[in-house]
Formats: sequence, C-alpha cells, structure tokens
Amino acid sequence: MSTAPHAAAPAPAERRAVVVDDEQALARLVAGYLERDGFRTTVCHDGAEAVGLVRDVDPDLVVLDLGLPGLDGVEVCRRLRTFTDCYVVMLTARAEEVDTLIGLSVGADDFLTKPFSPRELMARVAALLRRPRRSPTEPARASAAAEDAHEVLEVGALRVDVDAREVRVDGTEVPLTRTEFDVLAALASRPGRVLSRRALIDTVWGQGWVGDEHLVDVHVLHVRQKLGDTAEAQRYVRTVRGVGYRIGTGA
Repeated sequence: MSTAPHAAAPAPAERRAVVVDDEQALARLVAGYLERDGFRTTVCHDGAEAVGLVRDVDPDLVVLDLGLPGLDGVEVCRRLRTFTDCYVVMLTARAEEVDTLIGLSVGADDFLTKPFSPRELMARVAALLRRPRRSPTEPARASAAAEDAHEVLEVGALRVDVDAREVRVDGTEVPLTRTEFDVLAALASRPGRVLSRRALIDTVWGQGWVGDEHLVDVHVLHVRQKLGDTAEAQRYVRTVRGVGYRIGTGA
C-alpha cells in the first residue's frame, strides 16, 4: 500500500550579517568565521556605504569597526539605530574607556578591542543570538491560554510588554534596542530585587559571556536617557551603590 509523501519541514530562516571594516584582510577573516557558522555575510569597507547596505540587507548582525575613515563607526551605529534593531558588535583598536562608552551609547550591543580572537567574537555573537525572543513575523497564538500568559510589567507610568517587546511611558512608545529592552525587562521582572552587574550579564548576555562588566552601566545609562530618567531622579532604574541596579517605583 502506497503512502503519501510527508511534506518537507520548512528550512530555518537564514541568518544574515554585515561586516564593516576598512582592514580588508580582517573583514574577510571575520566574514569567513561567520559564514562557517551559517551566516550569509556581506562585507564593506566604508561607513556611508554600510548604512545603505544594512538597510538593503536587513541583517541579524552587524560587526562594525569604530575607526572607519570618513563616517566613523559611532555615526554609522547612530544612523543604523534609526531603522534597525539588529545586533551590533563594535570593534575598536583603542581600548580607552571613552571609545567604549561612546560606541555603546549609540546602541552597540557589545564591543571587542583589537587584536581579538575570532573565536572570542563568535562566542560573543552566539551569546547574543541565544537570547530567546519571538520573531516579529511569528503569528500570535489565538488561544485563551496564550492571552492569559501575555506578560506586561508596569512601574508607575512605565509599561513593559514582554511578549510584544514594547515599552511605553505615559502611553508613548519608547524605542529601545534589543539589549536595552532585555536589560530593562530583566530588572522590571524582579521588582524589589537588586541585580548585580554579573547577574544582569548572566541574564541578558548569558553565563558564558566574558568581558568588561561595566558594559551594563552604559546600557543602563542609555535606558535611563530614553525613559526620561536622570542619575539624580531615578524613577525607573535605580542604582544601589556598590551592589548593582533595581527597578524603581516610577515616583
């Protein structure tokens, strides 16, 4: 007795990456590692070109050199954040803290100082991609159980819709990057609890992440700026000196 052939399972969506570095040999090396990890990779060596390329390719990841000639990595990242929330890993040849802070304050998710091991870069990328999130194109489940499970966190005028990955203050949507959203959601989901930098790293970046834990401080600073908070008036994200951060009360 013949049986009808089973339908083939749909192939997983191909991940896309853009590598932007004026050191062509390094750009090719990074692209090669990404391709071996399953990315379809596009390389360019110019900041202005990179902005248009990212808009066309709509990648999951951008590996971006800070020290590009002309339009530097900081300005490229700033422009990217006006239309994409893809992960951005910034590369810099200068280890001074100011470069790191400037780069991350415009929306980079992580950074590496040159020279670096390509394996370390891939470990950082893997940590970013491990974060569970529903794709914006994934259809919502229509069941009542799913509706009941919809998680919304509220702190005063702040509303964090975890499932929709949407943040509003006084009804106005606040555009956060993926990493900024994850940091805020991690704090908001633990009201009254202080989270150390390490705890936030483990929650957002993953327990295998290795690097400068002050990365957290920069993302918290950017979240505060976008929520209309300041270091003095900490309505939503409060610093517990010498320990870490906790969600505020909104007052």
